[in-house]
Amino acid sequence: MTLAAWLHDLGPFVVRFSDGLGVRWYGLAYIAGFVAAWWTLTRLARRGSALVPERHVGDAMFWLIFGVLLGGRLGYVLIYEQSLLWRFTGELPFWGLLQLNKGGMASHGAMVGVILACWRVSRGFRRPDGSRVGRCSPLHVMDLAAFLCPIGLMLGRLANFINGELLGKIVAMPGQPAPWWAVRFPQEVLSGHDSGEILRKTAPATYLERAHELDALVRPFARAGDGFDGAYSRLLEAIQRGGAEGQALGERLAPLISARHPSQLYQALAEGVVLGIALLVVWARPRTPGVVGAWFLVVYGVLRVATEMYRLPDADLTVQRFAGLSRGQWLSVLMVVAGGVALVVLRRVPSPAVGGWLRPAAIPGGSTGAPAPASSASPRR
Repeated sequence: MTLAAWLHDLGPFVVRFSDGLGVRWYGLAYIAGFVAAWWTLTRLARRGSALVPERHVGDAMFWLIFGVLLGGRLGYVLIYEQSLLWRFTGELPFWGLLQLNKGGMASHGAMVGVILACWRVSRGFRRPDGSRVGRCSPLHVMDLAAFLCPIGLMLGRLANFINGELLGKIVAMPGQPAPWWAVRFPQEVLSGHDSGEILRKTAPATYLERAHELDALVRPFARAGDGFDGAYSRLLEAIQRGGAEGQALGERLAPLISARHPSQLYQALAEGVVLGIALLVVWARPRTPGVVGAWFLVVYGVLRVATEMYRLPDADLTVQRFAGLSRGQWLSVLMVVAGGVALVVLRRVPSPAVGGWLRPAAIPGGSTGAPAPASSASPRR
């Protein structure tokens, strides 16, 4: 069976306890990313590449995680789905803003939250005697945060693929042959995407036939007073459970679903592997604080603009594209500009180089948090 012939049948739960309760791949991806970041930061502090004291890595991670979750969620709600601010339900956690179990995080918002968290971490940590340890430049903490990001970004994109969300553009209409690398996402029916495009590019008789076949497939899963969305969701759950019934249902549904770019995998490769390698190269030796973070903005922004050429903008946006670019791409363009300006400014401001995972700069007293004096390391950019 080729990838083109495979109907996406992965479920969002690792372990499921009830209809909406269980351990989700999305949450597991975040946990794994945070654990990997904690492990990496601990090693950097131990070898003197980070000015955050090793004993306070856990405290630093608390603030960074808080920044990711708060900034990511608020960013998603304010940029993409403002209706969550006034949406209340009878299910925990009641308020749409807090329904992280249903996904909805924006990487651009998370970055703003992380920047604020980096400022807090740079202030150091209070000792029992009232003094502070670990004070350092906020730019250095931002470098650390940028260096820790790629694996978390990659895991998040893989979770997006498993969830069948953030769909890619269509490469073959329903029932048409597809390239070997394309994927048919049944979630497209509920996503609000491309119904107009499918209608325009499909003969009316064929489109109506597809609608009738889809209705016949969904009807057995309907309940009293239920709408199409609820019945279709139960159809997807039956397919995701697998077995003979799930396989038979999937074979009937596949010809009714378009084939798409697996854009989530493109972004996992770009934001995880390519971005990670770029930052490893940049920070192999000590750098002026802020340089690594600036290169992160530039490289991530370029990769995001490129990969979103194959990804659909959010369906609920009134204006999905402006001058050919989506809202996410325009935010990424701003990141590239900000990173480029930062690199120019940092070249003009002499500062001792710090960090370096391969060849760290000497830090007096180890990773106690005391910044190295200007004479101990030459400025490098």
